[in-house]
Amino acid sequence: MQLKTKRVYEPKADGDGMRVLVDRLWPRGLTKAEAAVDLWLKEIAPTTELRRWFHGDQGTWDEFSKRYIGELDNNPAAVDVLRQHIGEAPVTLLYSVKDEARNHAEILKDYILTHR
Repeated sequence: MQLKTKRVYEPKADGDGMRVLVDRLWPRGLTKAEAAVDLWLKEIAPTTELRRWFHGDQGTWDEFSKRYIGELDNNPAAVDVLRQHIGEAPVTLLYSVKDEARNHAEILKDYILTHR
């Protein structure tokens, strides 16, 4: 399984494979053509409440991660949709936040790889 993450603002690359946007909101300033998204799976993104809680400086990264994993556990339908698209071909999870190390797409990638 080839699963990676990438900022949606980075140009499309040959090795991206299927490009799946995993943000609840469409990225600012990008047209659909520029984003080159094959699937927008907004249902798998953190809830608006969780996102606001974290970005409002109310929570830590560790707590955000735990809460998001809890949301994924309670949202098997969205997780299954993503799993259906992951196979032999590469899949790139696209996100819009600037932090390349601490973003929900990294949590989602680890979740998909470790929770079968």
